[in-house]
Amino acid sequence: MPVCAIAPFPTALATSCDARWRPHDLLRLRRLDALADEPAWVSDAFERAPYAVVRRAFAADGFVAIGVRGVQRAQRYGTWVHADDIVGTVSPESLAQMQPDAGRNALPSFIALTFLQGDPCGPLSRFVWGPTGSAGFELATHVPTVNEASDLDLLIRAPEPLASDVARALLEQLQTLAARIGVRIDAQLETPAGGVALAEWAADKVRVLARHASGPRLVVDPWAAVAHDGIA
Repeated sequence: MPVCAIAPFPTALATSCDARWRPHDLLRLRRLDALADEPAWVSDAFERAPYAVVRRAFAADGFVAIGVRGVQRAQRYGTWVHADDIVGTVSPESLAQMQPDAGRNALPSFIALTFLQGDPCGPLSRFVWGPTGSAGFELATHVPTVNEASDLDLLIRAPEPLASDVARALLEQLQTLAARIGVRIDAQLETPAGGVALAEWAADKVRVLARHASGPRLVVDPWAAVAHDGIA
């Protein structure tokens, strides 16, 4: 997040993530406590849609790291919320077959999503997946968020090793679809080591960047045991 609040607990207590909520889950919140140093747009954004996304950061017991999104692309604010203020959860995969509201399905991101939803033998048919980013936020909240230039962000659950040739084939299929529609599709693999860009894993690099609550780290194998220093 470009802007982040000061944690409402001593940093020494930020040692874990509550397994009930995973990165990219959208949380419906009862309230969001205002902080003295938060950007002016945060309260308006929360009033518009009382949701926040789970972000990759450690928290103290009873808290969850979240990100609030504003109307503009640069308006992102990282903070923490008390678990007692969470009243609902929307996972990316729960949105995989959801349709946008009337009049919104002609936007490029939603055209691409509709194609992926409607193809039982398509590139994502063997995976558990779902939309994140602006498309996921709009589907969950019914607040117009996607525009003509929006990417389609996808999360693909990958708890088991994914062969690089399979990743390349998947990436090529998604890129072909994106080129045909005129939209950028950005897919992320959710692995035991954290979030890994599909494009990086498909490139067969020696090491790939894995986004984890402890911070980004380079790993050789996102499915191998990760050493305590974050390098596999």
